[in-house]
Amino acid sequence: MNDPELDPAGLWLGRVEIDGTGPAIVTLRDGNLHDITARAAPTVRDILEMDDPAGYVRQAEGSDLGRADILENRLRWLAPCDLQAVKACGVTFAGSMVERVIEEQAAGDPSRAAAIRDRIGERIGAELSSIVPGSPQAMEVKKALIAEGLWSQYLEVGIGPDAEVFSKAQVLSSVGHGAEIGLHPSSQWNNPEPEVVLAVSSRGRIVGATLGNDVNLRDVEGRSALLLSKAKDNNASCAIGPMIRLFDDSFGIEDVRKAEIALKVEGEDGFVLHGNSSMSAISRDPEDLVRQTIGRHHQYPDGLMLFLGTLFAPTKDRDAPGQGFTHKLGDVVTISCPTMGRLANVVRLSTECPEWTFGASALMRNLAGRNLI
Repeated sequence: MNDPELDPAGLWLGRVEIDGTGPAIVTLRDGNLHDITARAAPTVRDILEMDDPAGYVRQAEGSDLGRADILENRLRWLAPCDLQAVKACGVTFAGSMVERVIEEQAAGDPSRAAAIRDRIGERIGAELSSIVPGSPQAMEVKKALIAEGLWSQYLEVGIGPDAEVFSKAQVLSSVGHGAEIGLHPSSQWNNPEPEVVLAVSSRGRIVGATLGNDVNLRDVEGRSALLLSKAKDNNASCAIGPMIRLFDDSFGIEDVRKAEIALKVEGEDGFVLHGNSSMSAISRDPEDLVRQTIGRHHQYPDGLMLFLGTLFAPTKDRDAPGQGFTHKLGDVVTISCPTMGRLANVVRLSTECPEWTFGASALMRNLAGRNLI
């Protein structure tokens, strides 16, 4: 599970911990990890705030740590962000938007979801799949759905003018490749959400991209959208990685727009689920989502990581007919993309995952103790 499958043509920026000494900023050169942590840029945030992050990383001096597979027993992958806020956009794909409506109609009860899906899912999805959010056409569809009693708060953010943007995780609380990811123990209906995550500077400039798992508790959020924070922000409930691929001549926003994200869930019970999320099907452009998140209306002095949403909404029955998919403890979730690598995690309860104890103050003390600040 440890191989992050990083494209050797990419310019990579990430964080690892070796032998428990504290976070190291690393890049990939000729297949080896290089530690480029320095007083000039002791955090990923510092690098992403530069005028030319790619140029800095390409030229930065560092020590050769060796190949990741050789370091496996000593190496722990960390989320590739540090001081950035972690934000997420929801309901950005027509397919997942329909599933959010079904969750709401089912009030978090998976046994009711199949019947509701048959009744309204195909119809709503067909009507909305080609609509531009906020357009006059979208407003006409909104009127028609209200008249038929089919309107939903999820449809509002799906085809209305304003995107859903929420806080996914606290600064430094995200886990990285190979870590355990957490489900709140109260949830009985949940799933992974494979997504592209943009690295955005404090000036609103997109400087790179990586992969993320926006772990989703369908029953909790389905009972009430006001439970979104409880459903989304829990111990180890946000995975990001393996590394940020910085924008340069070989990779940019157009590659994000056409990215194909693959998902595989492998259970200890022998169950296997495959899924995908095609960024070409997104209803809102990534740059528009960034503009709706950061600007004169809201500043992020340390930049942000922005989940772009997912097309994936699993309906394959796992246990009983009509019950759909839900996680079981021990599931291995692998999210991959040829241009952004491979993010793999093992599902546990949030109460069983390692507690989050390394916050901003701990990072500052660690860097000071290493004479990096």
